[in-house]
Amino acid sequence: MKIQEIAEKAGVSTATVSRVFSHHPNIREELRAHVFEVARKYGYHPRLSTKQRNIAVISPYKAVYPIQSYVEMVMSELAHELSSRGYRIEILPQDNLEQLQRIQFCGAIGIGTDGELFRRWEERFAVPLVIVDRDVPKGSTEVYSVRSDEPQAMELAVGLLADRGCRRVGSIIYGQSGTGNTEIRKNGILKALKRHGLPVAEQLIRFSTEDGYVEEIGRLLQNGVDALFCPGGNAGMVAAYALSLYNRRVPADISLIASERTVFSRYATPPQTTISQNYAAQASAVADALDARLSGQPFPRRTVIPYQLILRDSVR
Repeated sequence: MKIQEIAEKAGVSTATVSRVFSHHPNIREELRAHVFEVARKYGYHPRLSTKQRNIAVISPYKAVYPIQSYVEMVMSELAHELSSRGYRIEILPQDNLEQLQRIQFCGAIGIGTDGELFRRWEERFAVPLVIVDRDVPKGSTEVYSVRSDEPQAMELAVGLLADRGCRRVGSIIYGQSGTGNTEIRKNGILKALKRHGLPVAEQLIRFSTEDGYVEEIGRLLQNGVDALFCPGGNAGMVAAYALSLYNRRVPADISLIASERTVFSRYATPPQTTISQNYAAQASAVADALDARLSGQPFPRRTVIPYQLILRDSVR
């Protein structure tokens, strides 16, 4: 079906339909919804414009996802990759999503944002959305996920500790239980511990934000751990501080693996062994998804990228 036929079915001009699908800000919301409804009814999918090169980047709530160093690392690679392909970016906080109605963009990226927020994305916007580090909401047709392989990362860390002779591994997952990737990480740690024949107990796997992190490390030390795995957040920095308070030397007294943070991990004393997302590959996959959809080509709904293990000096 052609755009002229959709305009006739919707009772509007061809120019109006074009403005709706190019997401022009001066279109009433009820008119936009009406045109989308007609288009869905007749199975009309416009060829998305490659001339309009604005990408809306949605950043997460600070309260829900207070990992600014992570967001900055993702943004740095995204900005480099997207600009090299001729895109311009406009950053929008998650708690200001209503502004999407007022800007023109040909695609969107959500960093660490809950996919369920975009369950009805296609009913509001005729552009692709790529979610970074989260899964696609059920039932969506124009939302794509590019995420890192969390279970594989947990195996990398626990496997290294087991290979180096650690026999009682304690883990503190940054964040609150049930938010973000915390449960995926917990399940991955449990499976890795079982696979390597290491003790598995609830008291050895904890959740915490920065406020309670030092105390949680103290509890794990009381449980006799000889290694700490601290994925997420700025846990490497906080763990190093906590272990110094408890007079534990890394790695002589205890081994430590954290998540890579470019401003700290390599400069810690000792430099920290870390798991790291492949941010360059992640950004490339996001841009590939946008390129494909804007040119009318199919793209996998879910792309999973392996973590990397960066070996330094914090594991004996």
